[in-house]
Amino acid sequence: MKIRVVSSREEISNLNPNEKVIHLAFRPSNKDIFSLVQTCPKVEVIQIPSSYRRTVSKSIEMFLEMQNIKLIEGDVWGHRKDINEYYSVSPALLDKVKELKSEGMSDEEIVNKLEREGKLNRDMLFYILSKK
Repeated sequence: MKIRVVSSREEISNLNPNEKVIHLAFRPSNKDIFSLVQTCPKVEVIQIPSSYRRTVSKSIEMFLEMQNIKLIEGDVWGHRKDINEYYSVSPALLDKVKELKSEGMSDEEIVNKLEREGKLNRDMLFYILSKK
């Protein structure tokens, strides 16, 4: 699984329309989020750092909810945008999710276990679990 990292509002218009998971590494305005949803109609998750999450307006939250797009807090730790525009979720982590799910663990138990081990936050882990 890949997360598209967007570090400036100027990049939004150049995004692939098929992007599903996007991390905004800048403080987005309402206009930026509307542009993003318009440019990428298949987007399912928008992730922003927790410090920026508090500045998102209620109207944008409602808009995203109506569009069935999850707005989650989080970071892409250790990612270098100058090397690759995508942050890749480790295949080992995805395999671990499948393994724990096959052992009969609940989603909550899996998230609690992997949150301590991995670099992803709870919300992103729940999203990954919903896709498996």
